[in-house]
Amino acid sequence: MKSYSDYDKFAWIYNKHWGDAFTSTAKRVLEKLLLSRLPPRARILDLCCGTGQLAKVLSSEGFDVTGIDGSPEMLRFARKNAPKCKFILADARDFDLEKSVDCVISAYDSLNHILNIGELKRAFDQTYNALKPEGIFTFDLNTQEGFKTRWRGSFGIVEEDHALVVRSKYDAKQRIGRMDITMFFKKRLDWTRSDVQLKEKSYYKTEISSALKKVGFSKTREYDSRKALGLQEVGRCFFVAEKPR
Repeated sequence: MKSYSDYDKFAWIYNKHWGDAFTSTAKRVLEKLLLSRLPPRARILDLCCGTGQLAKVLSSEGFDVTGIDGSPEMLRFARKNAPKCKFILADARDFDLEKSVDCVISAYDSLNHILNIGELKRAFDQTYNALKPEGIFTFDLNTQEGFKTRWRGSFGIVEEDHALVVRSKYDAKQRIGRMDITMFFKKRLDWTRSDVQLKEKSYYKTEISSALKKVGFSKTREYDSRKALGLQEVGRCFFVAEKPR
């Protein structure tokens, strides 16, 4: 399996500052688009689950939640945050489940981290195979508008035992967003530094719809975060696709 060591280095910071940032928004959207359609105790796969905050919320609603992520360190936090859920170390493009699921979700632009459409189609194919007939796949992606709005400039966070600087930029020609994160951690009297670069790919909505249909999904729908769902954040699109009977 591909190594996600960069995400391991970032896991502590992500869990503290970002892990729960999107949970309430994702929950509201999922309630509107999905959750009422699922049977009680439905099996849900949280693909690219990160540090498990959304899995915890869904589990507390009575769903049987399994999370998959490629970073062992992210999953270490996920198991602490959501002890009632099952977590599997695997790549979104290559995983197997013992039992098929009623629904697959992937939140907080996780699938933007897959950097070409062929690889993304592989993740869609794996997801299709994991679903029961009539199962539902729901995910969100940053759009080009989102990258141009949010992936620019820099900001920092300073606390007593750690600090970080985040610098972001978006290359519209390559449709790649780059986020350089420099982190400092205090250990006794000394400070240590760690650097990571995260990349995300901007996809056209037509590319996504086409890839979903090619692997067999039907009834694909898309919802703009602001226009269709009334969210304040611009430049995010939620997709819903169904596996036929």
